[in-house]
Amino acid sequence: MAAPVAPPIRVLVCDDHAVVREGIRHVLAGEPGFEVVGEAANGEQALALARAHRPDVVVLDVTMPGESGLRIAPRLRAAVPGARVLILSMHDNAEYVREGVRAGASGYLLKDSAAGELRLAVRAVHAGGTYFSTDAARGLTAPPAPTAEEDDAPSSDVLTARERDVLAGVARGLTNKEIAVELGISHRTVETHRESLMRKLGIRTVAGLTRYVLDQGLGERD
Repeated sequence: MAAPVAPPIRVLVCDDHAVVREGIRHVLAGEPGFEVVGEAANGEQALALARAHRPDVVVLDVTMPGESGLRIAPRLRAAVPGARVLILSMHDNAEYVREGVRAGASGYLLKDSAAGELRLAVRAVHAGGTYFSTDAARGLTAPPAPTAEEDDAPSSDVLTARERDVLAGVARGLTNKEIAVELGISHRTVETHRESLMRKLGIRTVAGLTRYVLDQGLGERD
């Protein structure tokens, strides 16, 4: 008697870039054993699709419009307790990796990883294990960078409206040039606002600024 064929791993992909979602779908669909059950462009869509499709694994980006992947991860775990979360991010910052683990992610993979490593990571977390790319694993053991305590940072009321706009862009992982295009201002003006808000908040790292945005609820949309 032939051995029973295991059902495919049901995967939900969440990334705000359509080309990235398509790439992930192509990588997983290119080998038996995977089924992409949905694609979400932001955290709220991911929550809705997770409740509807009950995926085994959620491949989740960190920086997205609205709530970040780090904030959505625990909500996904609560909504679908059986689902495992695999962070797939462009950020190799140690703080992001540690925040991902604290948020309940079972793995952390960089977007420049090979296709085979993505499939390996999905299988590993689905099986109940963990998977961290080499750079991400290094981030778990690296000592925290000496930064100002975000808990002691002042309220966002000290920032101007434009500084808040720039801060939101930084937290989404945008470059100064991309923020300038989005806001319709010069690259140099963005640099000036960025330096000003960092000085006011006493936070010098992108990871720290992202955490501040989450804590202040600045990334949430009505």
